[in-house]
Amino acid sequence: MRDYTKTTFQRIPPTARLFFGAVQSVVEHDSYFMQKRNSAGILGLSPLQKITAAFRMLAYGVPADATDEFIRIGENTAIESLKRFVQAVVEVFGDEYLRSPNNIDTARLLEMGEVRGFRGSHNDINVLHRSPLFAKLTEGQAPEVNYTINGHNYTMSYYLADGIYPPWATFVKTITSPQGNKKKLFSQAQEGARKDVERAFGVLQARFSIVRGPTRF
Repeated sequence: MRDYTKTTFQRIPPTARLFFGAVQSVVEHDSYFMQKRNSAGILGLSPLQKITAAFRMLAYGVPADATDEFIRIGENTAIESLKRFVQAVVEVFGDEYLRSPNNIDTARLLEMGEVRGFRGSHNDINVLHRSPLFAKLTEGQAPEVNYTINGHNYTMSYYLADGIYPPWATFVKTITSPQGNKKKLFSQAQEGARKDVERAFGVLQARFSIVRGPTRF
């Protein structure tokens, strides 16, 4: 397995660097992905072949038997590679990336909202469905925040939302048919900040089929 952490690793583009970094971590975690020789001395599949097969199934939604045309890997091996890759990603990166936001993350999100002109706000996709921050809010465990708007002090965060959400105080919705420059400016800023997250999620869906639906074995 090539060591992608050396000088050559620094010269490749950032997106490729991210991919090769994930490959390096997964191979170090699970020896299944290491390239080996069989009893006849023939060199087997490389880590890149196995992990690329898993990535193609996750990103493009192709079935396992279609990976052979591009990567020269059998269907059973592609399925096994996918299962082991997903498990390795959870075990290696789960504590850092697959967790609920902590206090540091929450502070960073609030700071981003303040930069956009919405002090004390969070933004999310369908917060009623699976937002860890909103779930804590419903249990009375909202993260501590302190901010002042129009001379009033607030200790609870709020969410930028559209018209499909219920009329709760924690949701700050856009103004339908705004009249006057002040309300028009607010609506424009609220929709812009809210749609940034929707656009980012749309890009994620476009690039990774697994976000839209399950992988086809």
